[in-house]
Amino acid sequence: MLNAIKHKFDIIKAVAIVTYKEWAVYRTHSMVSIFVGPVYFITQYFIWTAVYSGQSDVGGMTLDGIIAYFGITALIGYFTMDFADWNLQMLIRTGKYETFALRPINHIFFAFSQKAGHRVLGVIFEVIPVSMIFIFIFKVPLMPVYPVWAVISVILCFFMNFFVNYTIGLTAFWLTQSSGLRQVFQLFKSIFSGALIPLTFFPEVFQKIFFYLPFQYVSYVPATVWTGNYPMADVTIPQIVAIQAVYTVLAMGICFVLYNFGNKRFSGVGG
Repeated sequence: MLNAIKHKFDIIKAVAIVTYKEWAVYRTHSMVSIFVGPVYFITQYFIWTAVYSGQSDVGGMTLDGIIAYFGITALIGYFTMDFADWNLQMLIRTGKYETFALRPINHIFFAFSQKAGHRVLGVIFEVIPVSMIFIFIFKVPLMPVYPVWAVISVILCFFMNFFVNYTIGLTAFWLTQSSGLRQVFQLFKSIFSGALIPLTFFPEVFQKIFFYLPFQYVSYVPATVWTGNYPMADVTIPQIVAIQAVYTVLAMGICFVLYNFGNKRFSGVGG
């Protein structure tokens, strides 16, 4: 048992290191985010400053609270960024997936290991520098109210974002080209995850619907857990993190089921 776990860990480590080295060659791509993130944040700052003009509270959030929310959301986005869906559909469409199908480890495990290595690079060249900019230039308070719950929630977000995106990529086994579905999903995710606007700004009836959708668990939930206040339902921070864990396990289960069906369907001749 322990040997099997160690073997899996060694594989993750090896793939992650290779991915890190590969992307480190193109680290200027990550460094561009040091400018993109703060520019997006400045845009949000001016927009919400105008919205809050003469008002101390909008949608149950103060101006300082919403500025902190968008700063935290940006950092979580850096940490959990994922491209598994695009990579997978490209491999399936071109037929290159066959080389991975013949390997002794499944591609889900390989892709997750790739993400781990890529995000280690992201922490170094994106999360840390942008955090310094937010703290020392914009004075954004980034210390989580409940550090343990915040870390757990962000880790769950990391896993869920991967499994949801990988599942979208798996549709290429049936659609061959899943970029259209990917774009539609990304649109819904950007709106209903709280990345563009906090979900409490929507009418209450929509908030009740959002609570049962998976989108909030890849952005809104970890951000509000970080700030120590989940306002969309009468649940505590530990309870919403537990619900997030359930959704993460559910996303993983669906991902593996579709993966098994997809591998049976794969012909290896490309799109």
